[in-house]
Amino acid sequence: MESIYVLEPGAYLRREGNSLKVVKEGTVVDRIPAAGLKRLLLVGYVTLTGAVLDFLIRNRVETVFVTPTGRFRARLGLDEHRHVALRRDQYLRLTDKPAALDAARRVVRGKLDNLGRFLRLRAGTDRDEALRTAALKLRAMSAHAAESKNPEVLRGVEGAGARVYFSVFPKLIKNESFSFNGRNRRPPRDPVNALLSFIYTLLTNEVLSAIQTAGLDPYLGALHEISYGRPSLACDLVEEYRSFLGDRLVLGLINRRMISPDDFIFRSDAPRAYRDEAELKARRPVEMKPALARDLIAAYETMMNQSVYYPPLEKKVTHRNLILNQVRRFGAGLSDPGAPYEPFVWKV
Repeated sequence: MESIYVLEPGAYLRREGNSLKVVKEGTVVDRIPAAGLKRLLLVGYVTLTGAVLDFLIRNRVETVFVTPTGRFRARLGLDEHRHVALRRDQYLRLTDKPAALDAARRVVRGKLDNLGRFLRLRAGTDRDEALRTAALKLRAMSAHAAESKNPEVLRGVEGAGARVYFSVFPKLIKNESFSFNGRNRRPPRDPVNALLSFIYTLLTNEVLSAIQTAGLDPYLGALHEISYGRPSLACDLVEEYRSFLGDRLVLGLINRRMISPDDFIFRSDAPRAYRDEAELKARRPVEMKPALARDLIAAYETMMNQSVYYPPLEKKVTHRNLILNQVRRFGAGLSDPGAPYEPFVWKV
């Protein structure tokens, strides 16, 4: 057992013997074996007792707090500070403008190449010319990204590529019960965006965990600028996984009709801006019902434990281990400029 998710709103965790109990309104609704627990993800507003917090710290259980909409809130930091030389290389390389620009170009190219390949595969299956045209645009944008001379231009290319991709995203949805009128977030305003945001958050936390395991600083990246509290490197390195892991999972669930609009709560009086987290919790436009959130996490875990061929190791690895190995390759590229990072280009 490595990862456990707690989704019961209003619950609290209590330690008893060799297990953690999930308690809600005085009733034990679940038990989590403490032995072997490595990662705990708390979705919604879950409270920890002092004994549980002490257990998590002493046993170095990575603990992540996420809002009901899937937005990252906080992490119980467990950094061991063992990788001083690697972090020194990271700080030197990613604060050197030419080196940082080169790393950012590679991140953007990895994202655009995978977006384009995803659309090309779907265009071939669906015989859709609009998807094929968008894929060609993304290929051209990837080439343009490789020649970008400054970070602002590069970020503009990355943003334009995302707009091209999401402009044809409705064509990938084959379930008439769902529609997509553009990417929106903070908070998501429709079921498709709610699903995408939730899965993207899980993927970003997956990458962040791999970054910490590899010994890098998650807050200093290349593409995303430094911003207080934002794990910029995780935001960089998650980009290559959005389409083939995140989008493919969401589309598969929708198109196989494993999800319906009845799995969501809708609010017509949702405001455009929120005063605080409490108002967001009470009045967000669309909310996944608890059963859907549990099913979505189960599907995500199944996906992360599936295998894919990984050329650098010449063998198959799970998607979770793929992410860890890619993060390690990124770190190796910082220490050895002669072996720059290469994003994983999906072949499936």
